[in-house]
Amino acid sequence: MQVVLAESALEDLQAILDWYQQEKVPDVGQRLVDDILNQAGQIEGHPMSGRMVPEFQNPKLRELIRPPFRIVYLLEDDVCSIVRVWRSERLLRLP
Repeated sequence: MQVVLAESALEDLQAILDWYQQEKVPDVGQRLVDDILNQAGQIEGHPMSGRMVPEFQNPKLRELIRPPFRIVYLLEDDVCSIVRVWRSERLLRLP
């Protein structure tokens, strides 16, 4: 399964990098983003490994948890789109 990053997910990752840059620890932000992307890599071989997003109960909308973030993805045929990377305490709203 091909995994792609939606524009919203790219913006989320950039916001993470920006926040840690502001906090003067950019290396921590980069490691965190790298960890998120590495964990998201498991979707390619195991697309059903994430749980269904509780707010929607849609079997095609799933998430992996990489504390403190939720990696939310949408399964469509042979493509998986990572749509959001949000802090886990936030309720999900899709664009």
